[in-house]
Amino acid sequence: MNKTIFKISKMDCPSEEQMIRMKLSEMTTIKSLDFDIPNRKLIVFHTDEKDIIFKKLEELKFDTSIVESFSIENFITPIENANQERKLLWQVLVINFFFFVVEILTGFVANSMGLIADSFDMLADSFVYALALFAVGGTLLRKKIIAKFAGYFQLLIAVLGFIEVIRRFLYTESKVNYPTMILVSFFALLGNGLCLYLLQKSKSKEAHMQASMIFTSNDVIVNLGVILAGILIYITSSNYPDLIIGSIVFVIVAFGAFKILKLAR
Repeated sequence: MNKTIFKISKMDCPSEEQMIRMKLSEMTTIKSLDFDIPNRKLIVFHTDEKDIIFKKLEELKFDTSIVESFSIENFITPIENANQERKLLWQVLVINFFFFVVEILTGFVANSMGLIADSFDMLADSFVYALALFAVGGTLLRKKIIAKFAGYFQLLIAVLGFIEVIRRFLYTESKVNYPTMILVSFFALLGNGLCLYLLQKSKSKEAHMQASMIFTSNDVIVNLGVILAGILIYITSSNYPDLIIGSIVFVIVAFGAFKILKLAR
């Protein structure tokens, strides 16, 4: 058994991890993939030559290099934590989907584009976690179908969101209920904080949890942005801060959609 450590400079979110997994999924000589997203490293346990894997990774154009490679005697496939990781993914998926429902309902009630956009960002996160869950043990074709569906759905959300933002810019809308906007975003912030806490409980370096922590950290920033927009609405008596933050969130959703669609190629 060989252990090879790769440096992948452009691997910084769950989408890149999924692309790498799918790229290497047909290589039966690979026994385990251990992702270290924060340090942008990939540890591969394999039985063939490292150069074969390196060539596959280079095709993704993620700026890949080999850090070191050596033989090992004892190797245990890291499956003992699979059930715990799957449980944590289900927990963060449920939390994200719950706040999607809460935010989209209160977003329409409060007339807040920021809340509506943030709700769809939560939905996009749910797709990422669901993609990780459904891809476990599945075939390459199954993974691609799931990724393609999630990507196009998110892209549709982003397009419809931009259309609604433009409509609200052009036509006068009733005043945004900023207290509701701030309160709901605050609870969504707590929800994402809980997701980060649950993900940090996983000690596995290979799990999707490390990548998901980075992804969820972005959601915390979005929540803070919506809260800031609510405060600016109070100060300026204008709906523009709400529309601006809504536009920014839909840009984030669109970029996420394009990354996921790359998985389906």
